[in-house]
Amino acid sequence: MNLKSPPSAPSTRLSAGVRRTNGILTVKNFIGGFWVDADSPETFPVMNPSFGTEIARTPSSGRHVVEDAVNSAHKAFEAWSGTPVKERAQVFFRYKALLERNLDELSALVHEENGKTMEEARAEIEKAIELTEFASSMPQLIPGEILEVSRGVECRIDRVPVGLVASITPFNFPSMVPHWTIPNALVLGNTMILKPSQVVPLSSLRIAELLAEAGLPPGVFNIVHGARETVEAICDHPGIDAVTFVGSTAVAKAVYVRATGSLKRALCLGGAKNHLIVMADAHEEMSATNIAASMTGCAGQRCMAASALVAVGQVDHIIKRLCEAARAIVPGTNLGAVISREAKERIERFITEAEQAGASVLVDGRGVVVPGKENGFYVGPTIIDHVRPDMAIAKEEVFGPVLAIMRAKDIDQALAIQRSSRYGNAASVFTQDGGLARYVAERASAGMIGVNIGVPVPREPFSFGGWNESKFGVGDITGKSAIEFFTKLKKTTVKWNPEARKNWMS
Repeated sequence: MNLKSPPSAPSTRLSAGVRRTNGILTVKNFIGGFWVDADSPETFPVMNPSFGTEIARTPSSGRHVVEDAVNSAHKAFEAWSGTPVKERAQVFFRYKALLERNLDELSALVHEENGKTMEEARAEIEKAIELTEFASSMPQLIPGEILEVSRGVECRIDRVPVGLVASITPFNFPSMVPHWTIPNALVLGNTMILKPSQVVPLSSLRIAELLAEAGLPPGVFNIVHGARETVEAICDHPGIDAVTFVGSTAVAKAVYVRATGSLKRALCLGGAKNHLIVMADAHEEMSATNIAASMTGCAGQRCMAASALVAVGQVDHIIKRLCEAARAIVPGTNLGAVISREAKERIERFITEAEQAGASVLVDGRGVVVPGKENGFYVGPTIIDHVRPDMAIAKEEVFGPVLAIMRAKDIDQALAIQRSSRYGNAASVFTQDGGLARYVAERASAGMIGVNIGVPVPREPFSFGGWNESKFGVGDITGKSAIEFFTKLKKTTVKWNPEARKNWMS
């Protein structure tokens, strides 16, 4: 989509889930197959980050709306959970085809409400398609087990749905992160309430429409919009059996405590500070371009972005080439906007404070203005050298296209820096030494490890999930690990033959 002037409303096809009142577009909740208004006059602005213009409003939904969504999901649960898994999977085969057919439109919608480039938005939808494809294979992944444990006595295990699950998703991936949970949870027989980020609600509306078009029965999937009040209502409601959350560590921790305090299953993914260890023998070109892409992809607004580089030994030649690669990434061309003016100011404040504390700014992305998008929220690629581990920029999640370089004398000191982080999402090492790569992989404190890879995201069926304060709860949110979260085991023991020889197992 080529936007030639600042838009005042979404230029993509308007969903039926949007109402226009006095020229203002406000999104609706989706409950029981119908679009319904929220129960509060409070709304939140939805901005186009590329232009800095408001394109819609998101309502604040209170406990009454959550109650309606819970009732709708409960009414749909018995029929949906009783539908054979192979039939449930057929809905998602059709849904996958609809995602593919509407790829351009869905990509444009992500680009418009999130600010990432069209190429990145397209990649996000392609990942959503992959996640849906994996969920469609569930009939082959969850067959029950049966064993004759004694003459005439059988034990059987079946996986059954947990019940009603709620998924609370962030702004940085309006389509992909909801697809971490929607296909798996629903194919496994659960019903769902989605609470998308209030700043990027538009993609979720099209998800609901396409699911309905694919044949998903009303009430199986519901959307409730809002912010903190809505999240608290979800955590507290006794009719919701499980909650997933993706966002900052502080909120992930709060949601986990509140949801589990209400006796729910909870899996809450938080922030990250991903360390890339670069050795002197690393391949110069591959390392530099890979790290530059990792730190700037999605404007650095992803929990797998490279944000801390630990340089071991003489690697200035790689850092020099990295700076060249970063300067070739141009805001408004191949680098998208950050989500808000507040985010831009916070990121630039991190850079300034690091410089004032003695770090050296090698590539400076502050004060960027993109011609034709002067009000957009842009931060250019930024590389800061000689950062000390005690600086805020070395410890905190910046969530922007910023890389902090720390120096280490050897691999053990580099690992000590990595392991001192309270986060544990990802860690990578750049080297041509296989033994050293294994040494790092075995000792780094992170759930996802890369070797010469700046964004070590596992592909399906392998699961996504970090360690430490990057995740609260047991298991991972995608892949085969998700089956454990979204199902529970039912064990059945059967005896039909009264003439069978008896023993203690009979």
